[in-house]
Amino acid sequence: MPAHEHHHHHHELSADAVKGRAFLFGIVLNTLFVIGEFTAGFLFNSMGLLADAGHNLGDVSGLLISLAAFLLAKKRYLPNYTYGLRKGTIWASLLNAAILLVAVGAIVTECIRKFLSPEEVGGWPIIITAGIGVVINGLTVFFFQREKEHDLNVKGAYLHMLADTLVSVGVVLSGILILWTGWNIVDPLIGLVIAVVILFSTWGLLKESVRLAMDGVPAGIHVETIREHLLEDPNVEAVHHLHIWPISTTENALTAHVVLRDVGEWEETRKRLHEELSEHGISHATLETESPTTQCPDKQKE
Repeated sequence: MPAHEHHHHHHELSADAVKGRAFLFGIVLNTLFVIGEFTAGFLFNSMGLLADAGHNLGDVSGLLISLAAFLLAKKRYLPNYTYGLRKGTIWASLLNAAILLVAVGAIVTECIRKFLSPEEVGGWPIIITAGIGVVINGLTVFFFQREKEHDLNVKGAYLHMLADTLVSVGVVLSGILILWTGWNIVDPLIGLVIAVVILFSTWGLLKESVRLAMDGVPAGIHVETIREHLLEDPNVEAVHHLHIWPISTTENALTAHVVLRDVGEWEETRKRLHEELSEHGISHATLETESPTTQCPDKQKE
């Protein structure tokens, strides 16, 4: 007899509230900064500030994508989407990773152009504006810090804003060095260092996002370990057709065929197995029971 049980954590509402506030804070604050940076770029005739404002605008769009996915994930059930729209959080993290890689490409291209055609770099207005960007982006990063390890969608937004903070820090440092030394080549050099840092931080997000989008087993969960834990139950003789996949960036599901020694003790066994699975990060489990004499004929096809 199949059994399905849900386990919900008491901190979920508070975590959702934290995420919602972080997204709104990041979007509002960064939108205001983008407007200010575009204005400063036009006033001081700075292509550097205009380019950075365009990069920040991309990050605001990334935050909007993440927020949209976060809100969609609250739709727990729809007639044609029986798991709701929670998987949108995975696609949002994948899209954010792709946008970050495009940003890296844009930074590298601009750095190469500056190497080939050195330009006079602006002074204090650029440093001051970029310094404000460090503060704003740093605050946004701080707001995402708490939930980034628990939600890949939040981690994508976090890395977006961390990358932006690094870009702004790089602009400030290069501006200071150029004012001291007059070496305009410092600007593209710092830009390349920032691009490498962003690339390394994004690569992990991209790999995990692709894995989850392909219904791969989420990081931190090992199929054979789960199988061993199920087999440790005194009433479980065998486990097959074991499948584990993500429903969203924070929830995982499992289906399995469980061969019982005594089918009459299924209810007690079911409770023990669901508790065990919940402890290993699996909140949605569907278990189909079999007896040693009535195992499914397609066991070898799993």
